[in-house]
Amino acid sequence: MSLIKSISGIRGTIGGSPGDGLTPLDIVKFVSAYATYIRRTTTKKSNIIVVGRDARISGAMVDDIVVGTLIGLGFNVVNIGLATTPTTEIAVIEENACGGIIITASHNPKQWNALKLLNERGEFLTAAQGEKVLKIAEYNAYNYAAVDALGAEYINTTYARKHIDRVLALDLVDVEAIRKANLTVAIDAVNSVGGIVIPELLKALGVSNVITLYCEPTGNFGHTPEPLPENLLDIATLVKERHADVGLVVDPDVDRLAIIMENGDFFSEENTLVAIADYILLNTPGPTVSNISSSRALRDITLSHGCQYSASAVGEVNVVSEMKRIGAVIGGEGNGGVIYPPCHYGRDALVGVALFLTLLAKSGKKVSELKKEFPEYHIAKSKIQLTPQIDVDKILEMIVDKYKNENISTIDGVKIDFPDSWVLLRKSNTEPIIRIYAEARTMPRAEALSWEIRQIIEDSMVPEEESEVADDEKEHK
Repeated sequence: MSLIKSISGIRGTIGGSPGDGLTPLDIVKFVSAYATYIRRTTTKKSNIIVVGRDARISGAMVDDIVVGTLIGLGFNVVNIGLATTPTTEIAVIEENACGGIIITASHNPKQWNALKLLNERGEFLTAAQGEKVLKIAEYNAYNYAAVDALGAEYINTTYARKHIDRVLALDLVDVEAIRKANLTVAIDAVNSVGGIVIPELLKALGVSNVITLYCEPTGNFGHTPEPLPENLLDIATLVKERHADVGLVVDPDVDRLAIIMENGDFFSEENTLVAIADYILLNTPGPTVSNISSSRALRDITLSHGCQYSASAVGEVNVVSEMKRIGAVIGGEGNGGVIYPPCHYGRDALVGVALFLTLLAKSGKKVSELKKEFPEYHIAKSKIQLTPQIDVDKILEMIVDKYKNENISTIDGVKIDFPDSWVLLRKSNTEPIIRIYAEARTMPRAEALSWEIRQIIEDSMVPEEESEVADDEKEHK
């Protein structure tokens, strides 16, 4: 069993003992702490918290506990039912609510669920705000309402349509161009809420030829839910066999978009944001932002349009903060997360679908032809297991010193920018590991760079006495 408290919220496996998994008692505890924090800090007078959930098997159970706890704390709950993460974010804005809770473990397998916590702007809590929630939970510093002050639940299942209407109203979404292109689009919604909203969105966009796969929202995911190439073999085969123009894949809470090309090959999650940003910048030039672990391709595209690029720390809340700081016209993360401010400040696969299909329709090209227009990069990822005796900060300082003549960023771990590549080292917030990301023009170069850094780190982790023995052996030989 697992229970993880991080910047992404509270997530864990269902079942087990309290504190070891996401049990009913843990749900009550953390919802109570969150609602108490919201009551202390909100500027809204509505006394409303929005609740939405994905289609996980445990979703209805968790939903009942969340709603009951909020009512017990004196909040009114607008329950929007089965809904995407971005839909819930929009509902917080529309309801003028104090906050929102999204019941979803995103791309985690079906045994997981989570509480994603929103502020009154429909955006994720910051790390500092999340720490305050955890402190309240640690000390059980919350009080429940007396009988005459209990809240109430209001069911509102109209927000999927409101979300779609908001996307259709975007100036750079061209419904007529998409309709005229007569595209055949395949969808893989991994048996969650995307299976409800994405077909409805495509219909509204004028797409009449839709092929569905894993679109029944049962929560029994048809494949490992993270939209990575190795998990998308079925949709890739379907696109090729049915001669679809494009395949669209979303994760269980529909904030990430992956794309399959007409030939069945993977477009690359990194290219989702890059392609859409290129289209946005062509029409509305301005700054862009992605997190520090995302591809350099967005920077290259942005500079080619004569605009400013900025990198943020990893995490959607950090990307949003940097976007607001520099007034970015588009931003997001290399995992297929597109953040487009004219709609709202949150990763949104519906926005991604509408903008990408507009780009595809207007270009008159195949997806594989579009891909050739963007910078080609490859990212290699690895990790190093840590022990309690290892001083990670000391290791990172050693790396900074070793590469001090290179362009180094320390906004989130250590990133070393070389002329033709980069490498990033980050300590995980949830596991005792150092993550290593390396990007280059070719995969062999990226893997070699990752291996080089890994070797330096592993050599530095050898205890001093072992190192002396090794030196003695070399001298003896």
